[in-house]
Amino acid sequence: MILDLDMTQESDLGIKAMEKVSIGLRAKTARAIAVVMAGPVDAPRVLKRKELFLADPRAPATSYPYHEVMELPWAQAQIAVQETLKLIEVIATTALTNLAREIEADGLKIGRVGIVGAGDRDLDKLGSAHIRAHAAEGVWFRRVLELATEACGLPKRTFDERRLNETAAVELRHSTTELATMLTDLGSSVGRPWRADEKAAAVAAWLALSSKERRKR
Repeated sequence: MILDLDMTQESDLGIKAMEKVSIGLRAKTARAIAVVMAGPVDAPRVLKRKELFLADPRAPATSYPYHEVMELPWAQAQIAVQETLKLIEVIATTALTNLAREIEADGLKIGRVGIVGAGDRDLDKLGSAHIRAHAAEGVWFRRVLELATEACGLPKRTFDERRLNETAAVELRHSTTELATMLTDLGSSVGRPWRADEKAAAVAAWLALSSKERRKR
């Protein structure tokens, strides 16, 4: 499912037919914040903001898959959760496919997807089953967006949420203070909500856009 949070008309954003855009995805538990951005990198524009739902309310286990099996020994839990993870993958691929079709229906081309979320962890070393369930879900909902992007045939970059701002400062050549100001300004075109998650998705889209433009040069 996709929740459309942006009612701004395309003409107001200066969208050009067949313009290449990037998608930034901020992975969250059971959902993702998506920001669609156009260039140039030095003056990017946010065209759309969406919330993608990565769980099915008819299958509660898809919201917290590892919590459903956390009473099992970790080795068994990883096997028991597989059916639910496959269902989440289908849901995520459908959501991203629908978003891609919507973007293409606007006459735009998707150049690259930037994904930001929890980095990989050695889950075996986490002693608390509850903490491990949360950590495993953080990793999985980032990973499922990667799988969905691959299924859609879209190039991608993945960013660890812990180093996103550092990466952005280096690649976009702005200080963290400058980036914070620019991100606030970018949000003005789409309005609220424009919280930390939307900003993270925008940074991922911006970095994906930067990667695409660097390849052209």
